Amino acid sequence: MTASATEQTLRVTAEDRLIARWTALAIALAVAEAGLPSPIPGIKPGLANIVTLLVLYRAGWRAAAWVSLLRVLVASMVLGGFFSPAFAMSLTGACCSLAVLAPASRLPRRWFGPVSLSLLAALAHMAGQLLLARLWLIPHNGILYLVPIFAVAALLFGVVNGVLVAWLQRRLEEES
Repeated sequence: MTASATEQTLRVTAEDRLIARWTALAIALAVAEAGLPSPIPGIKPGLANIVTLLVLYRAGWRAAAWVSLLRVLVASMVLGGFFSPAFAMSLTGACCSLAVLAPASRLPRRWFGPVSLSLLAALAHMAGQLLLARLWLIPHNGILYLVPIFAVAALLFGVVNGVLVAWLQRRLEEES
């Protein structure tokens, strides 16, 4: 019996290169953010989500989903938390954000701009993480006392990140 080698080549498209570049930036921001002190565990500004929103505006939901999911996967490996509870929380938050951004990105941009989408994504991220924590990590209703704190943080960071996305979007359009 002889083994035959079949050669396959992968075509790298311009979209693949774009996703790789944006993912690298999102990973760098996620790793940098991991070093920031947090007054309450689990509350972070979500700087990498700025990249996801920019990609959503520039390349569509599919590319944004790739960037977001690859960022969660690679950043967790780089930070040493792959398949840890932190990885599960990050993945759940990213998936919930993407699930909300899919229909929200089709809303009229006149009324639903970067700040609105950022707010929706931040709140979905927070809700998904708290739900996972309640169902898996802390199976007690006491976790519901954290909802107001996390909701305020999601609102604050959602607005700040949305404003940054709007500013960056204008800058990128001016350069084009």
